Amino acid sequence: MPNKKTQEFVFDQRSRDILLSVIRLYIDTGEPVGSRTLSKHSKEKLSAATIRNIMADLEDAGYLTHPHTSAGRVPSDKGYRFYVDSILRQVKISKSDESVIKISLLDSEINSATRFMERTSHVLSQMSNNVGIVVSPSITQDFLQHIEFIKLTDGRILVIIVSRTGLVRDRVIRIEGDFSQHELDKTARYVTDNFKGLSMFAIRAEILRRMSEEKALYDRLLQNAILLCNQKITDEVQGEVYVDGTSTILSKPDFTDTDTERLRALFKMYEEKGKLLKIINECLAESANTGVGIRIGSENNTPSLRNCTIITSPYIYNGNVIGGVGVVGPTRMEYARMITVVNYIARLFEKVFSEDIQLASR
Repeated sequence: MPNKKTQEFVFDQRSRDILLSVIRLYIDTGEPVGSRTLSKHSKEKLSAATIRNIMADLEDAGYLTHPHTSAGRVPSDKGYRFYVDSILRQVKISKSDESVIKISLLDSEINSATRFMERTSHVLSQMSNNVGIVVSPSITQDFLQHIEFIKLTDGRILVIIVSRTGLVRDRVIRIEGDFSQHELDKTARYVTDNFKGLSMFAIRAEILRRMSEEKALYDRLLQNAILLCNQKITDEVQGEVYVDGTSTILSKPDFTDTDTERLRALFKMYEEKGKLLKIINECLAESANTGVGIRIGSENNTPSLRNCTIITSPYIYNGNVIGGVGVVGPTRMEYARMITVVNYIARLFEKVFSEDIQLASR
C-alpha cells in the first residue's frame, strides 16, 4: 500500500526542476547524482542542503532511489516515467540524426525490402547503442505484388508471395485434389491480375464474395484460388522480426549487477523471436494512438525485461498498424533522442509503403 507521502506529494516548479536535473545528469554520466553536484548546476543558486531536502522528498515519493551506500540518488522507474511524460510532446529529431538516417537507409544501395528491414535494425542499434528491432508486416497485412504456386510432392504446394514493398514470403500448404503445374500457373496469374495491391486477407474475402454470386459458382479459377489462398496463410497475423545488437548488453554497466539467470533469460528472449515478437506487438498496439510507446522497467510484464526500457513506434498504412520499429536497452537511456529517432524511422517506413519513397528493386 502506498505511504502517505506518496499519496500527498504534489510537484512544484522547484521539485520538478530538481527531478529532471537528476535524471538528465544520471543519463549523461551513469553516476548517482548528489546535492552538491546539483547545487553547482542550479540556476537559482540553491544550497546543497535545500536540494538535499527536496531530493529526500522525491525519494519518499518514489521518484528517486538511493543505491547502496552512495551519497547520490538515481531515478526510479516512476521517475523515468515522469521525465518521459514531460518531454514526449516537446522533443524533435536533430539535423545530425536525420542526416544519418537518410544516408544509411535511403542513399545506400538497398535493393530489397528484406535488406531494408535488416539495415534499419542495424541503424537503430548503432544509433542507440542498444538492441534495434524491426517488425515487418505479416502476410495477412502486406499488399500483393505477385504470387506463384509451385507443385511439390504428396499434395503439397509452395506458395511464394511477393509484396508491394519487395518482401518475399513462402509457405507450404497441403490441399485436397490434384493440380497440374499449368493449372497452378493459370491460377497465380488470375490472382495477381485481379487482386494486385490487396492484402491476402482482403483477397480471400473478395474471392469468397465473388463465389457467392450465382454466376461465379462454377468458375474453376475462383475455386482454385480460394483453395490456394487458404486459411493457413490468411490467418497468419504475425510478421517477421529483425533484431540487431543483442551483444551490446554485455558492454552495459547497467547490467553488471544483474544476476546471471536474468541475463540468460534476456538473451534467450532475443533468440526466441516468437516471444519477442509478441512483446513488441503488444507495445505497438499500445502506441497506435500516441505514435510512440515506452515501457520502463517494472512496466514490462516479462521478468527478464524488468531492468529494461522498450521504445517502439508503429508504422501505419490505410489506417492499420502493419509493423513497427523500436529499441530495447537499460532504463538509463537517451530517452529524448531515442524517442525522436524511433518515431522518425517509423514515419519513413510509412513513406516507403505509400510509395513516396522507392526502394531500388521496386
